[in-house]
Amino acid sequence: MIRTLRRLPLLIAMLLQSCATPGGAEPDRIDAVVRAEMDRQKVPGVAVLVVKNGHVVKAAGYGLSNVEHQVPARPETLFQSGSLGKQFTAVAVMLQVGDGRLALDDSVTKYLAGAPASWQPITVRHLLTHTSGIPDYDDDTLDLKRDYSEDELARFAFGLKLEFPAGLRWNYSNTGYVLLGIIVRKVSSRFYGDVLRERVFGPLGMKSARVISEADIVPHRAAGYRLVKGELKNQDWVSPSLNTTADGSLYLALPDLVAWDAGLRAKSVLEAAQWAQVFEPVRINSGKTYPYGFGWFVDDFSGQKRQHHSGQWQGFETYLSRYLGDDLTVAVMCNLAGAQVERFVDRIAALYNPTLAATQAAPIPDGEPQNAARLRTLLSQAAAGRLRPEEFPYVRAGFFPNTASRYRELLRDLGPLSRTELLEKRELGEDWVYGYRAVFAGGSLLVRLGLAPDGKVSQFSLREQQGP
Repeated sequence: MIRTLRRLPLLIAMLLQSCATPGGAEPDRIDAVVRAEMDRQKVPGVAVLVVKNGHVVKAAGYGLSNVEHQVPARPETLFQSGSLGKQFTAVAVMLQVGDGRLALDDSVTKYLAGAPASWQPITVRHLLTHTSGIPDYDDDTLDLKRDYSEDELARFAFGLKLEFPAGLRWNYSNTGYVLLGIIVRKVSSRFYGDVLRERVFGPLGMKSARVISEADIVPHRAAGYRLVKGELKNQDWVSPSLNTTADGSLYLALPDLVAWDAGLRAKSVLEAAQWAQVFEPVRINSGKTYPYGFGWFVDDFSGQKRQHHSGQWQGFETYLSRYLGDDLTVAVMCNLAGAQVERFVDRIAALYNPTLAATQAAPIPDGEPQNAARLRTLLSQAAAGRLRPEEFPYVRAGFFPNTASRYRELLRDLGPLSRTELLEKRELGEDWVYGYRAVFAGGSLLVRLGLAPDGKVSQFSLREQQGP
């Protein structure tokens, strides 16, 4: 492994140099897709990386990294990672496992003094896989304008009511990854960001990757934006301490992602057996699996293994997807909150394999019309602002009122619902998840409806479907 790490900077330089050589029609088609989506979604700036068969096909910036100063987005532009940073936190944890400082199946109470007795069954593995039952924080429960110490953040988490017994089901929790960063410091006496700098970023040649800093002078830092009634505004301000937590508070540029992809391919930094654990779907208490490993979604998609994750935070949206069968990596970073960054990735991936165009799925026979009827009721309630929280006990924190309000605005101008079409049905852990296309007089939405064994809603997401 040491020999591989020494060769990585040279490998990365060669990969980036290969990208500078004209690549024929493929880079031109990527440009067309990216610019079309930027125009459609009103995204100020985008960075795109495409690696095919180990060769960089595209590493380019588009638009503006800073609108006020009219600074172009370039490959070296730093974007905030959002939850894309969780895969790096997972590596920081696994390094501690390799050092013998902690074990994945240790109770977190071993490392978090003052944790409630009810947390005794929660393990480090549960935190990594979002199966701990610890709720996700949101701006209703955590003051995003306040600076917190790590001890204060831990005490805040201790006061949250567990959503379910550890390992019973899967529910995304940023809080769990904040706690993982605290645990890394407890066992290593090092800030998790310093662990990453010394043992991941440095060895892999990720020269500009770093934890966010509001105080430091950071070259090539992009600004984040949001749309308010169609008008571009600056990102909301967040306290400096909450921009350093381990749930996704990194700056990343395209050369960093090139180096990261090369490190993943070489299985660097961790041992091969540890990487296998990172990418293994979690097994919940029932014995069923959920397609999430340690900081990665891991699933079968269009007949091949896929490893992927998104991120969103403070005016930025990111997505990295690795299609193992096609030996294809696509990463996109945008500086607009709410940008449909996955659509960029889907459309670019479809240039190499048309079956990866997920949004163009054809309808399938619907043998459960009662679920479609329920969906129509939920859409009607959402449009009227009358969704009932008691029907949504398993959705992520913040769905009420934030997401529900956003869905009401999205549905407001679409007019009457004309029909729904079932596009997908699959089992996720204990739940059944249905993908629908909802066709309205004024457009179409892609809708995901998840139902838990008790019949209550575990997922409810809407996004606009737009033409190719």
